[in-house]
Amino acid sequence: MKLKQHGAVLAMVAAGALALAACGSNSTPSGGSGALGSDGLAGSCGGKQSLSAEGSSAQKNAVDVFVQAYQAKCPGSNVAYNPTGSGAGVKQFNAGLVDFGGSDSALNAANGEVAAAQARCKGNPAWHLPMVFGPVALGYNLPGVTNLVLNGETTAKIFNGTVQTWNDPAIAALNSGKRLPAQPINVIFRSDQSGTTDNFQKYLAAAGKGAWTQKAGKTFNGGVGTGSQGSAGVAQAISSAPGTIGYIELSYAQDNKLAMAQLDSGSGPVALTDDSVGKAIAGAKVTGQGYDLRLDLKSVYGGNAAGAYPLVLATYELVCSKGYDPAVAQAVKAFLTTAATGAQAQLPAAGYAPLPVAFQQKLLTAIQAIS
Repeated sequence: MKLKQHGAVLAMVAAGALALAACGSNSTPSGGSGALGSDGLAGSCGGKQSLSAEGSSAQKNAVDVFVQAYQAKCPGSNVAYNPTGSGAGVKQFNAGLVDFGGSDSALNAANGEVAAAQARCKGNPAWHLPMVFGPVALGYNLPGVTNLVLNGETTAKIFNGTVQTWNDPAIAALNSGKRLPAQPINVIFRSDQSGTTDNFQKYLAAAGKGAWTQKAGKTFNGGVGTGSQGSAGVAQAISSAPGTIGYIELSYAQDNKLAMAQLDSGSGPVALTDDSVGKAIAGAKVTGQGYDLRLDLKSVYGGNAAGAYPLVLATYELVCSKGYDPAVAQAVKAFLTTAATGAQAQLPAAGYAPLPVAFQQKLLTAIQAIS
């Protein structure tokens, strides 16, 4: 079963927890632009004709969907999105070189990213708006081996070089009856700064039972393997070389027809499906204040809920709460509103999960508060 075929189930499963987690903060934006129209877009299109954005490659295919919907709704408008990775997206947004950034991990206060974003927003806080939810696959190329099973501890050992061959006892114990080759494991990782890398390493830390002694962060810290630029580069590297394994967003794994490992968090092997991802996302919690909708996925990564596929991420659109020029604010709000409404129905076909309805409303309220 693929998310492309069954995305609606995920939205239903995820709605409850995200809606409850998002409750309790402001419900009506001050100075908002009024109620949404029947088409889901508040106010006039207008504003800056062509927005610029940069960042997460994980959401690139989703942004393509959003841009098409935006162009159909607002003829003559456009968003030029450069999928250079979350690290670049944060830097470009904080430097004021793009109108909004895309990042698979939240701004890091310890690294000065929160302060830099506030300075870029003319003294106002930047907000995290989670527009895209998607799973991360462990794509592998091992001819003759299907339905490979891994767990957090073994995956951590593969990606820090402790487990080096495909027939290692740790892998064999999880794959009884499968003929595993004695060939070396070639890890493929993101060479650029990536929020996917950050989330993946956070998963290894939470689920690895102490096997992952390296840090998380946008730079891969495993110390082994071959780096490839962007999600497309990782997918191509895995596809072209037997014996490889890497972490990659579902849409890229699907596009390149990669085999994807099942994950066992203690309740049995779980394949990556819309239902299993939905069960995992249901454990996500909103920890940001007010309209800052940053999420905490630690409980998802380290959980062992039956039937849940824990390796998921949310991609944030980084925006200024205030401080935009009026034309930019108008266009940013128009684009994000389009992305958060009608365009969501097209995401399952691109390998993503549509926003739960209740969380969608919370997101729309935040978007309308941008000025």
